[in-house]
Amino acid sequence: MNDRPVRVTCAYRTGTIDTVAHSDENYSQALRTLARRLGTATSYRGWDDTRHDVSDATLQQVLAARGYTTDSTEDVDRALEDIENAPWRRLLPPVVVTTQGTDAIVWVHVPHGNPVEVSMVSEDGDAIEVPQADVWVDPREVDGRLIGRATFVVPGDAPLGWHSLTATTIGEDNTVRTSDTVVVVTPKSLSPNAELADRQRTGLLAQLYSVRSTRSWGIGDLADLEDMVDIAGRVHGFDYLLVNPLHADRPTTPVEASPYLPTTRRFFNPLYIRVENIRETALLSPKQFGKIQDAAARFDKTNVRTKKLNRDATFKAKLRALERVHKVERSPARESAFRAFVDREGTGLRDFAVWSALAEKFGPKDPAWTDRAAHPRTDFVLEQRAKLAGRIDFHMWLQWICDEQLAAAQRAALDAGMDIGVMHDLAVGVARGGADAWTLGDVLVSGVTVGAPPDNFNQQGQNWNQPPWDPDRLREMAYVPYRDMLRTILRHAGGIRVDHILGLFRLWWIPQEAENAGGGTYVEYDHEALIGILALEAERAGAVVVGEDLGVFEPMVQEYLTERGIFGTSILWFEADDSGPIPPEDYRTLCLTSVTTHDLPPTAGYLEGEHIELRSRLGLLERDIDAEKEVDSRAREAVLDLARTRGLLAADADNHETVEALHRLVQRSPSLLIGVALVDAVGEHRIQNQPGTDENQYGNWKVPLADSDGSAVLVDDLAEHPRLVSLVRAMATESSDR
Repeated sequence: MNDRPVRVTCAYRTGTIDTVAHSDENYSQALRTLARRLGTATSYRGWDDTRHDVSDATLQQVLAARGYTTDSTEDVDRALEDIENAPWRRLLPPVVVTTQGTDAIVWVHVPHGNPVEVSMVSEDGDAIEVPQADVWVDPREVDGRLIGRATFVVPGDAPLGWHSLTATTIGEDNTVRTSDTVVVVTPKSLSPNAELADRQRTGLLAQLYSVRSTRSWGIGDLADLEDMVDIAGRVHGFDYLLVNPLHADRPTTPVEASPYLPTTRRFFNPLYIRVENIRETALLSPKQFGKIQDAAARFDKTNVRTKKLNRDATFKAKLRALERVHKVERSPARESAFRAFVDREGTGLRDFAVWSALAEKFGPKDPAWTDRAAHPRTDFVLEQRAKLAGRIDFHMWLQWICDEQLAAAQRAALDAGMDIGVMHDLAVGVARGGADAWTLGDVLVSGVTVGAPPDNFNQQGQNWNQPPWDPDRLREMAYVPYRDMLRTILRHAGGIRVDHILGLFRLWWIPQEAENAGGGTYVEYDHEALIGILALEAERAGAVVVGEDLGVFEPMVQEYLTERGIFGTSILWFEADDSGPIPPEDYRTLCLTSVTTHDLPPTAGYLEGEHIELRSRLGLLERDIDAEKEVDSRAREAVLDLARTRGLLAADADNHETVEALHRLVQRSPSLLIGVALVDAVGEHRIQNQPGTDENQYGNWKVPLADSDGSAVLVDDLAEHPRLVSLVRAMATESSDR
């Protein structure tokens, strides 16, 4: 494995990135050499297979965000030299990630001629032999000293896990120098996914916040999830329920509507807590309990409204109720359980709780975040830890309650007969200026955001306003922040869907100075490490992994995911090549296949072309609306013809019958997982999210679940909902006919 470079002088000046225009061809070539060496694309192929060259200015800005000065050819040459020398300056690499069954090479660098000893201990404390390979590498002069390289081998039969490797060398002056590194042994292929190979399994895909019950506080919550999995599994025979990301948001209003723009991906959103299900709620005084009952009752009418969700009202009411419950004295056993949770989550939870307490005092644009509260260890923050101890405890307690209610939902899913249970969704990233950006520091990059280049469905590109992982710093941290995030999400999960899993291979970085989302470039990540660690943590949790691999990607991405046993994603409308729609019988086996996704209208609306009308009203089309409709209609009819030729769809079928036929069609695929969007199952028309828009243009992520008549659909209705029952029956018929 090659070591990543150390950092060099940063090019930030007063919060912006200065770029220097050059007419020197030698400079441009050198800049592009440096960019490629750092895994930064100097050109790329777009969705239309057209090659696009990345400008020098974009490369300068992206490299500056990673800490590289590129003002001159000399700067670039120094950076290239530094990159080459960086591995030789350290005794051991910061981390070694390997795959079980394959020997891994570890380079150890010492002053030429110095002896070195290497030992390795597993996470269970067992010694693992690490032999030295008989490999000669010429020494290299670095910083005026001759440095040698010794090659050691981590054996392929090392156990899965996070292990420690130590190198010790003695210099000519008898000075002992020791260095430790982390060795991560990951599974060759994910066994929980392999265990699903015996048959096709079907699950529901739901936006939890949108699915309310008569007991909700205006927003679908974790108790609703518990009831949903029971109904889905016990009544309808579904094997899993995939929900939107449940990551935490800021602890104040206004509440961020998008579940894909959280403040942290490691912890959960207290908005989803069901107050009445907390054990201590029953211990409140009659007066205090009555206040909670009154607060809940105020949402009775809200639960059946279908215009727009009001998260702010729900959050304010729940926060007041939760503060009352938190004050209840816990029994010794309950207190021990809470403190054990705090100890297990460690510094990460404490820092998140500190940020949450500070975020209640300082708004996101308060200058305190850039000086006295710039990071978790400033003198001011250390003082605030003592002053805000009660509030910090409250925010840690909220996470404990989330953990308990998530555990209850997964138990209910398994008890209801689901093979997988609750499948969580991992967002691509986090909001700028949020908890992760504060607690993780420079592991997240400032000066750039993440998004996607223009494509057929989003012709202006997308800017998700999220800071990306710094691939260099993440590796320096031995991927521990990434691992800890995965462990929290997977603790009570039967599966995980990784949104835009392409981002573990490369991400589209957009400099803040770019005019639009198209003015960025791709930055590569060590996908073998990131995918490997994902597989390891899922293996340990016994969780299924699905990667959302839609969009522009290199062919090797799907090949690699298949090799590691990770499921991909297929959407019926997107499965096409130059000759037209791909027959579902030719879809991938290791795949979650569905008719639609949350970034498209529900199928009932899509069949009517409502997405074209909506995008036209919002100014998102690059073509004339009539031309867009014609192209869309041809593509849609070509898919419907697949169902017609298989005898699944009559010529005079109505919208309802067509939706059922399309779900039977995707069942013809060999895909091991079939997904049924809950909006399709009840006849909803409205899209949950229109990419490329903000809250002033469209009510993204604020659409309550309703049926084809516009009436609210509650959790209480799902057991006997006529359209859902009919769809389940139709799909059962298809399964029996196969």
